[in-house]
Amino acid sequence: MNLAPLTPNTARLARRSILMAVCALTAVGCGRREARPSTAAEAPAPAPTPPPAATDAQARIITILGDSITAGRGLPAADALPAQLEAALRAQGLAVRVRAAGVSGDTTAGGLARVDFSVQDDTDLCIVALGGNDMLQGIEPATVRRNLQAILERLRARQIPVLLAGMMAPSQYGSYAADFDRVFTDLAKADDVVAYPFLLNGVAMDKRYNQADGIHPNADGVKIIVSGLAPVVAKALSAS
Repeated sequence: MNLAPLTPNTARLARRSILMAVCALTAVGCGRREARPSTAAEAPAPAPTPPPAATDAQARIITILGDSITAGRGLPAADALPAQLEAALRAQGLAVRVRAAGVSGDTTAGGLARVDFSVQDDTDLCIVALGGNDMLQGIEPATVRRNLQAILERLRARQIPVLLAGMMAPSQYGSYAADFDRVFTDLAKADDVVAYPFLLNGVAMDKRYNQADGIHPNADGVKIIVSGLAPVVAKALSAS
């Protein structure tokens, strides 16, 4: 094939055609880029920053002054009353630490003898859970009342709020049971303290919820105790 030589005019036309084609392709490319959403529009909104969790230094202190039930006799520490109560209160969003101040075999007289050092000054609420051993030993209800009254007075003098956890004697104890049970209700009214009528409510004398001795709650029994006690503790803590 014979190609005709390019004249100056023909060359100018060819260059103009090439330039127009390049500009057209560039415009198409730019149009596609402009149609694409910007990176800023595609980025998701940042999630809100959650509030900081309460630290142990900010936790309010609950001390349980008690006997073998508080000490968790026969149970791993994680299943005992103090640990289960703390877990239940924390599940409600409360920053708390529950201290165990229970001594197996302690009576109200034993609690009175050690209340000043067993309940530390940073306690925001003290649960007094004594009397079961007094009942088992047949100690006179009047003596039980005097001891508990003295404990409440010691704590009041230190400006430590109290929740009084009551005990109840079996009905076969006759008149002793009636006199014993009244100790806790009368003290709660006279001293204007928060009361939980019966610590072992729903658990006492039920084989399903007690250890082999029939006296100390098992882990499931402690759960039942905590389910009733925790709301009362939370309310008392908020009022203190």
